Amino acid sequence: MTVILIQQLSKQQVVQFFTEHWGSTEMVISSGVYDCSKLDGFAYIDEQNTILGLVTYIIRAEECEIISLDSIVEGKGIGSLLVQAVEQNAFEQGCTMISLITTNDNLHALKFYQKRGYHLVEIIQNAVEQARAYKPEIPLIGNDGIPIRDEIRLVKQSGL
Repeated sequence: MTVILIQQLSKQQVVQFFTEHWGSTEMVISSGVYDCSKLDGFAYIDEQNTILGLVTYIIRAEECEIISLDSIVEGKGIGSLLVQAVEQNAFEQGCTMISLITTNDNLHALKFYQKRGYHLVEIIQNAVEQARAYKPEIPLIGNDGIPIRDEIRLVKQSGL
């Protein structure tokens, strides 16, 4: 099992992964609308070249924004390895901070990122309602029966 650049996978494999796990390759968040299959990223694959985890990101000037992170197998360190790969790459490219946006219902992500040095810096109220205007298939109710309404922005500064 190893971490590779997303570009080392076939386009079809990446599109299939996002379609299976997100309903499409399109990610709609307050920072923009992204086709995740066209972004830079890293994949964690097994011996059969099956994707067990995938992270995508975009770099703007000195900021790297993680757009998506998925791990098929929880608790095995796959997500951690993928985030570390992004952080290392971003800081090597001169980024001073890494940011990401998650939804208010994603308590797992909030725990995951805070344990890795990310800080909550902004709550964007009703952002998901605006995203639904563009992508109506975003569910109304999320994890643990929590209504999905707001986005939460987290940031990690370089050297932390």
